[in-house]
Amino acid sequence: MGQLAERTGVNVRLLRYYEQQGLLRPHRLGNGYRVYAEGDVRLVAYIRTLLAAGLTTAVIARLLPSVCERDGVLRPCTPELADELRRERDRIDSQVAELLASRTLLNQVIAAAPKHPH
Repeated sequence: MGQLAERTGVNVRLLRYYEQQGLLRPHRLGNGYRVYAEGDVRLVAYIRTLLAAGLTTAVIARLLPSVCERDGVLRPCTPELADELRRERDRIDSQVAELLASRTLLNQVIAAAPKHPH
């Protein structure tokens, strides 16, 4: 696991979490050691990309088998996956709208606050 952490720049604790969430499935030796395939380095990069896009690990675990890479870019391999990603994008858009509304309200409250005397 240390080698995978070194090669991916992701700490061991996060890699263990990805494994617990079903995102990584290393082969186990009889002594319990994990053996990662070369493709696991790329898989960790995919996971990091999808997390950065705002997806949860539960969604990533469900979608990951239907994601492929072409020309170095992650792409949905099925129309169903594209539909699911659109739904996730809509969910994120909704959260952004809520945050913007909260910021606007906070700005109004701040603007109504008394000013410090100079």
